[in-house]
Amino acid sequence: MMNLTSPSQVKAWCIENDFHPNKVLGQNFLIDQNAVKQIVDAGLEGVECSNAKILEIGPGLGVLTEEMLKRGVQVVAIEKDPVLAARLKESLGNPEKLSVIAGDALDYIQDDFEVMVSNLPYQAGTRILLEYVQRHKLESITVLVQTEVAERLAAKEGSKTRGLAGVWAQLDYDVKIVRKVSASCFWPRPEIGSSVVRLTRHDRNVGLSDEERKLFHSLTKRAFEHRRKQLGSVFKDLIQSTQRAEELSNEEWVSLVKELINANA
Repeated sequence: MMNLTSPSQVKAWCIENDFHPNKVLGQNFLIDQNAVKQIVDAGLEGVECSNAKILEIGPGLGVLTEEMLKRGVQVVAIEKDPVLAARLKESLGNPEKLSVIAGDALDYIQDDFEVMVSNLPYQAGTRILLEYVQRHKLESITVLVQTEVAERLAAKEGSKTRGLAGVWAQLDYDVKIVRKVSASCFWPRPEIGSSVVRLTRHDRNVGLSDEERKLFHSLTKRAFEHRRKQLGSVFKDLIQSTQRAEELSNEEWVSLVKELINANA
């Protein structure tokens, strides 16, 4: 089998198969063995591997897939590129514990997973991630994303990088940046670096109703669309506050949502 962390072998396969990595699909293949092991270590922390079914989005050539299969887990991999999807299972030796779905991950949102481990495509990575965190079903999500995305996901209140993605992710997940991954660890080499981020589901907001969640998302979305304005200016008579969107913690947003609902009860 091809050594998936060998740049020369990866390039040779691409040339032999007339395959050109697609920037639109974010096809930057991870070729650093240490980074691969550390991502899988973080993703499978606390997981009973013999019984686990892991969701992987954008497996590419299968470098993370291969490492996870070595740990004994079952992997369901969703790959949008038809060429890569068609080759993946056979190239890894037709393992019984690997299932491959050819298609767009946004069309296959499923609830029968507890863990996701992925090198998410750059272009659609944030959108895919937010689709899953809003369902708050996965116990943990460990993904490799652009460093600026990771920093936004982990940003606390008052930070300049605080944004809608972080507020929404932190509603149900504790977010931690595990490590940075240099651009030199990929082929083709991207223009910017990446980071491994782990989201671990918490239960602090498990009691929120569907109505409260809907209002949380609509309020925060509107607030961050006008992030330079004070909340009192954005929401007029609805909210009396001189704070701006990024200054509120998730706890404060949740309290605000409950106050508004109670006031209109």
